[in-house]
This record gives sequence, structure tokens and C-alpha cells, in this order.
Amino acid sequence: MKDNVIIMDTNILFAGLYSSAGASFQILKRLYDREITPVISTTLLFEYEDVLKREQTILELSHHQVDVILDNICALSYFQDIFFLWRPYLKDPKDDHVLEVAVASKTKTILTHNIKDFRETDKFGIKAITPGQYLEAIK
Repeated sequence: MKDNVIIMDTNILFAGLYSSAGASFQILKRLYDREITPVISTTLLFEYEDVLKREQTILELSHHQVDVILDNICALSYFQDIFFLWRPYLKDPKDDHVLEVAVASKTKTILTHNIKDFRETDKFGIKAITPGQYLEAIK
């Protein structure tokens, strides 16, 4: 996979939809412009849906708007099946599925605001970085 292929942790999606002022929004814009290709799995997509629908009032989105956003993410993403689980591995077991999709797809970059939860990913040759660090690196 190319350098423009990433795994997007749910907190990036939430932050990008919450505010247009930050790096997370710039990541979403680049996804839409097809400059970056996200990789998703069924589990990651369900997590996106759970968080966005739970927080739709804060995000000022309707149920239908969340569905449209998720449909667009699916259309812009590479879908990766997961055949081998790496659980438990990370500090926060709720993040293991993010590592699993990165390993299965051979994606080298996970974008997250929770770097400390992904410290062990370097053992797989995967970097966990913030959206700001990623944008700076691809300039």
C-alpha cells in the first residue's frame, strides 16, 4: 500500500466532524478529495457508527446525516477483511481492532489523538501519529 493509505482512529473522525479548525478536519477533507485512502474493517465501521450516533447531538448531525457520512466513508475506503486477531495486545484492548486492520492491510500509519494507546504498534512496523504530524510529513 502507498504512503497515502491510513487507518483512521474514531477520535479523528469525531474531531474532524466536531470542528473545522483542526488537523482532523483537514484529514477528512483530504479523504473526500481522494488524496488519502482510509482502510476500514467491519468492526471499525461499526465503531464509527456507534460513536457518531451516540454523539450526534454534540456534532449537530441528524441520524440520516450520520448514515450519509458513513456511506461516504465506505465509498472512499479500502475494505479489509480480518482473518487473524492480535488480542489482547495494546494497552487499551478496545483499540486492538485498529491494530488488526493495520496489520491485515499492511498499512503503516494509524492516525489517532491517543498516541500513548498505540505505542506497541512500532513492533509491527506501524506508526501511530497525530493528524497534525501526518499532514506535516506529507507536505
